[in-house]
Amino acid sequence: MRKMMNEFQHPLKNLFNNNLGTLQAASFNIFVPKENSNMKKLLLCVLLFIGMGFSEPLFAQETEPVQSTRQSYIFGLGIRLSNASPTLNNSITAKYFFSEKNAVEGLLSFGSRFGVGALYEVHSPLNFPGLQWFYGAGGYVGFESGDTYLGPTGAIGLDYKFEKIPLNLSIDWKPELDILPKISFIPDAFGVTARFTLK
Repeated sequence: MRKMMNEFQHPLKNLFNNNLGTLQAASFNIFVPKENSNMKKLLLCVLLFIGMGFSEPLFAQETEPVQSTRQSYIFGLGIRLSNASPTLNNSITAKYFFSEKNAVEGLLSFGSRFGVGALYEVHSPLNFPGLQWFYGAGGYVGFESGDTYLGPTGAIGLDYKFEKIPLNLSIDWKPELDILPKISFIPDAFGVTARFTLK
């Protein structure tokens, strides 16, 4: 009985191995014709370059240190443009780093109402030279049509310093909570800032 089973399995095994080799060759030839050797070489080159493209950023992240805040700039002065709803809308803005990650920002608003504000901000570098994200909190006071606007404000955003020119760009969200003249939350407070920087 065992002898009969071995005799039956042996040709099946050979048939399976032969068909497997044919199937593997056919699967590659679906994408690249066997007779077109130049296409095969081109495909290998493309795959090689794709692999190098993915490995280079990973290698750079391991070998190149992330640029710190202090290496970017210490002081910046410029203009922030925002929508008209918050007290701190279109403003003159100044930012000063008193440590590597910590800064204070002052704003003098000249938009829909006159206002002044100040925020304490904490910065953290991202895996791109000159780019960091930040968050912070502060307060403001504004005046319009005999009313006084007073309350706390927060901030979260991205800050980028160009490497070869003294220019800093940032986008942020600075929502406000009016305590005066009445309690009101102002969420639509997005802004774009450009500053001239000093080391």
